[in-house]
Amino acid sequence: MARDLCFEFPKGQAMALLGRNGAGKSSLLQMIAGTMKPDAGRIRRRGKVSWPVGFQGSFHPDLTGLENTRFVARVYGADTDEVTRFVAEFTNLGAHFHLPVRSYSAGMRARLAFATSMAIPFDTYLIDEVTSVGDGAFRQKSEALLHARLEYASAVVVSHSMELLERLCTSGAVLENGRLFFYARVARAIEHHGYLMRGQLPPWLR
Repeated sequence: MARDLCFEFPKGQAMALLGRNGAGKSSLLQMIAGTMKPDAGRIRRRGKVSWPVGFQGSFHPDLTGLENTRFVARVYGADTDEVTRFVAEFTNLGAHFHLPVRSYSAGMRARLAFATSMAIPFDTYLIDEVTSVGDGAFRQKSEALLHARLEYASAVVVSHSMELLERLCTSGAVLENGRLFFYARVARAIEHHGYLMRGQLPPWLR
């Protein structure tokens, strides 16, 4: 978990957030989103920051996909008709969009969660392994949409796919033992992460 961090996330670019399993990446995203409170200190947000993209925990299982989508749109002050139209088209759930979310498969919930996240305009998107779900066609469509959103928004991206991070991100940071190591080039952050996965420190930190 992060300890005594003082860090300003880069504006206008996508930053990869790397670290071992259990390092605290998802928890850090939740604190930035405001869904988890830090034990000490404070987090300052500028502009509209998304919830972790693809998060499914906010859906009410007894409401339909349509009803859940309209509720999220109202909470964020977005045009409900525009948001529901986008989500219905992107998810391609068909008649299931009008059924309770409790009846959805894991893949269907993931598609609904991702599309709802992308339908709301944010200044910064928080992305946690979202394109690892669904079939190949959905992953390709999701990544293409992310690229489109990142033309005008910032992002913090967590993923185990180094190839995806290389395609999406400009910079990167590695969370290790509560410290955050920032690199202006994502390739350098990936190199640091690679050393950690082999149980080594990168040469520049030895």
